[in-house]
Amino acid sequence: MSEHTPPEQPDNSPPDQSAAWWSGDDGDGTRPLDTRAVMAQADQDQRPGATEPLDDETLPRETPPAPPAIAAAAMRHIGQIRETNQDSIYTLISSIPRETGDAILGLFIVADGMGGHAGGEIASRMAVSAVARRIIADLLVPAIEGAINVSLQALMVEAVQEANRTIWDQARLIGSDMGTTCTAALLLGRSLYIGHVGDTRAYLIDARGIHQLTSDHSAVGRLIDMGQLDPSEARDHPLRSQLYRTVGQHPEIAVDLVFQPIGDATHLLLASDGLWGCVDDAAMLRIIQTIDSPQRAVRALVDAANRAGGPDNISAVLVRLV
Repeated sequence: MSEHTPPEQPDNSPPDQSAAWWSGDDGDGTRPLDTRAVMAQADQDQRPGATEPLDDETLPRETPPAPPAIAAAAMRHIGQIRETNQDSIYTLISSIPRETGDAILGLFIVADGMGGHAGGEIASRMAVSAVARRIIADLLVPAIEGAINVSLQALMVEAVQEANRTIWDQARLIGSDMGTTCTAALLLGRSLYIGHVGDTRAYLIDARGIHQLTSDHSAVGRLIDMGQLDPSEARDHPLRSQLYRTVGQHPEIAVDLVFQPIGDATHLLLASDGLWGCVDDAAMLRIIQTIDSPQRAVRALVDAANRAGGPDNISAVLVRLV
């Protein structure tokens, strides 16, 4: 659960890589096919009746980059102190048939609600529902029908903004101050698109370590961005939970957009502050790298937060990318 202070509106406009993903070219950061290596392999394959060697003027057909074989697990826990769980989580993995090979689509959302009575729980649930509904309607359904025509960056931003308007209108109707964080990660092929508001974090894990992809919209996060506070000091800082940007507590919001090719990453992690506030990056990395099963790893992450006191609701979505 987080507190709220007046908002700020940073700019976000990364380059659009949507067309590259759908057309199957190498715009998602994958390497182009080594045609010389393919020709060399063809020259070695001279078995009668098996294959025909390629002549010098025949170029091999390029093979599209293989989609990651992803598996995901999600868990939310009330923690050791709170009386209600105001977090909401959502996961979806789908294989979309294409002429050039199936594409993997994954949608993962964590929202951490705030507000009196049941307001936070309602707001986080409304955020997850609104974002998932918008992305399924504007991306997944058209993709299945082979008629996709949408900017993925714009879609991620607009989906979170739509959730903001839905919660804002409901809050005004019932006289509530409810709001929520919302971090939504869309994985298409080997590209990751993240819409983000608040302090729920997205991390990418590879052989070199754990890398935070999102910035916290909190007083402490701003101090870190300005170089006035070391990230290692954030967990115990008294202003850690004071957010200046949330979903549903103002009529309009700016949404951070992160585009990130997954490269050789092994895992994607979404974590509420109930997890990253209790378990440091090194401990989360150790758990993820030593437990192969996403289901057992995500449980171990939540258990670690509870052993550290569990002062807040704890939510985690862990996606294994290879």
